[in-house]
Amino acid sequence: MSTLQISGLEVSVETEQGSKQILRGVDLTVNEGEIHAIMGPNGSGKSTLAYAIAGHPKYSVDGGSITLDGEDVLAMSVDERARAGLFLAMQYPVEIPGVTNSNFLRTAKTAIDGEAPAIRGWVKEVRESMTKLRMDSSFAERNVNEGFSGGEKKRNEILQLELLKPRFAVLDETDSGLDVDALKIVSEGVNRAKEATGLGILLITHYTRILRYIKPDFVHVFVNGRVAEEGGPELAERLEEEGYDRFLPGTVVL
Repeated sequence: MSTLQISGLEVSVETEQGSKQILRGVDLTVNEGEIHAIMGPNGSGKSTLAYAIAGHPKYSVDGGSITLDGEDVLAMSVDERARAGLFLAMQYPVEIPGVTNSNFLRTAKTAIDGEAPAIRGWVKEVRESMTKLRMDSSFAERNVNEGFSGGEKKRNEILQLELLKPRFAVLDETDSGLDVDALKIVSEGVNRAKEATGLGILLITHYTRILRYIKPDFVHVFVNGRVAEEGGPELAERLEEEGYDRFLPGTVVL
């Protein structure tokens, strides 16, 4: 069984005022096939965790470790992490002018697998995935995310997830900016990917609405760069009712 293990992770980021510590010793283990929801108020370190796993150069790891099946992820370059089976669905997917979706996807698949997929089977797989995500076929020849709406960008991220078949996916607020219909379509895509490959998922979100479609096995509450509480799906339901006030300093919850 594949395992993504985060131990004592400390991460800082450079700001105009100097280095600022964001993560203050995070411990988290995700096994193959598990869904872990990461919740918490703004500024609690959720997205920092995502970028640290992916290898964003803006974030400095000051302590702790991230391992994938015992291999040191922090020693890997960004592309090596992707080839090892890590995937990040970004909160704000970037546009890539001049690169079509079809070329981007096939190039990424070739880099990960070490050989180019057979054209006929690959085209069929792309079309089937796009149909399930209700993406018009014309999106294959459009430049990556260029001119896409927020919902279309998120569907495109899940298209990549389904086709590249990573071992672990970090979904950074994939539900943000989605209407009810798009949220359901995107969630179904995530569930399909998990069923097809046994994908392990770190699902970062503020809200519980996406958890109605993607059912977590574990819920972790981030506050001030640490895991303040952990539990099962019932913890998310409690957060829906109570919010995060009880985790904030100086708050009295009756």
